[in-house]
Amino acid sequence: MKQIQLKRWLAAAAILILLALLLCALNRLLLPKYRSGNTEGRLTADYYTDVKTRHQVLFLGDCEVYESFTPPTLWEEYGISSYIRGNAQQLVWQSYYLLEDTLRYETPEVVVFNVYALKYGTPQNEAYNRMTLDSMKFSPVKLSAIRASITEEESFASYLFPLLRFHSRWKELTQDDFTYLFDSSPVSHNGYLMKTGVEPMTSSRAGSPLTDYSLPVSSMEYLEKMRLLCLKNGIELILVKSPTNSWGYWWYDEWDAQINDYAAKNGLSYYNFIPEAEKIGLDFTTDTYDAGVHLNVSGAEKLTSYFGKILRENHGLEDLRFDSGLSAVWQEKVVRYQQEKEGLLK
Repeated sequence: MKQIQLKRWLAAAAILILLALLLCALNRLLLPKYRSGNTEGRLTADYYTDVKTRHQVLFLGDCEVYESFTPPTLWEEYGISSYIRGNAQQLVWQSYYLLEDTLRYETPEVVVFNVYALKYGTPQNEAYNRMTLDSMKFSPVKLSAIRASITEEESFASYLFPLLRFHSRWKELTQDDFTYLFDSSPVSHNGYLMKTGVEPMTSSRAGSPLTDYSLPVSSMEYLEKMRLLCLKNGIELILVKSPTNSWGYWWYDEWDAQINDYAAKNGLSYYNFIPEAEKIGLDFTTDTYDAGVHLNVSGAEKLTSYFGKILRENHGLEDLRFDSGLSAVWQEKVVRYQQEKEGLLK
C-alpha cells in the first residue's frame, strides 16, 4: 500500500515538474528576444553574462549612458574596467534597483549616474518598463523594482509571469524566437550599444519654458537612496550629464543648479559635459547619429577618453592592464568591439 502511495506521489511530483518546465519554456519562448532591429531590450540581460569580470566602474542611467560611454575605450586607454547598466528611458528608481541588483554580484569602486532621468517623477511607459525589468534575474530586488515602476494600467503579476502578458504573441513568433531561445550572447559591449550613423545637428533651438523647474521630489528621494547605498558599500558616487542637449531633450539651467546644489551639499562630484563639448572635441555635424539627441560611436569614444582622464586623475582609479587574467578577457572584448565597428562603418 505504501509503495502504491509513494508511486502516486512521485508521479504527481513528476507531472508538476514537467508543467513547471513547460511554463518556463513557454515564458522564455514568448518573451521578445530583442535581437533584430530593436536590441535595447537585451541590455539588462547582457550584464549577467559578465558578472565574473571585475568592474571598477558601474554606469547607470538611460540612453545618455549606453550611447555615450564606450567601456572598451576606457579599458584600452586607461586600463579601467567598467560596465553600463542602462536602458531606454531608465527611470531613477530603476537605476537604484539595478544598483542593488549589481551588489548581489560585485561591489564597484565608482558608480556613475547620468542625471537626465531625474526629470521623471512617476512611472511612464510599459514598453520601456518591460525592456528594463523583464530580463532582471528574479530576486526581492526585482520585486521592488516592479512595484516602483508599473503604471496604473499594468499588473504586477504580468511581470512575475510574463506569459500573462505575452500569451498571444505566439502569432508573431519569428525565427529569432527559436534561434535565441537559449542563446545568452551579448548584443552590447559591456552595456554600450554601438551606433555608427551620422546625422548632423541642424537646430540650435532651446527647450520650451516650464511652469515649474523643480525636479520631482520622488526622483530626488531615489537619488538620495542611491547615495546612501553607495556610502554604505564604500562606493564613490559621481553624477554626470551627457553633452547632448537637443531641444526635445533639453537640460535646463534650473535643473542643473539643483544638481549642483545637491552635489555640493553631499560632497559629490558632478560633471555637466554640455559646456565641455568643445574641450571634449565633439563636432555635432559628425558625432551624432540622430541630429544631436545621442552620440554615435565617434562622439562616444571622444567623451569616454575625456572622462577616463578625469576618473584617473580626480578619482584615482587604478590601471588594471597589468592583470594578465583581466587583460585577456578585455582583449577579447576589444577585438569584438573593433570588429563590429569596422563592419558597421564599411
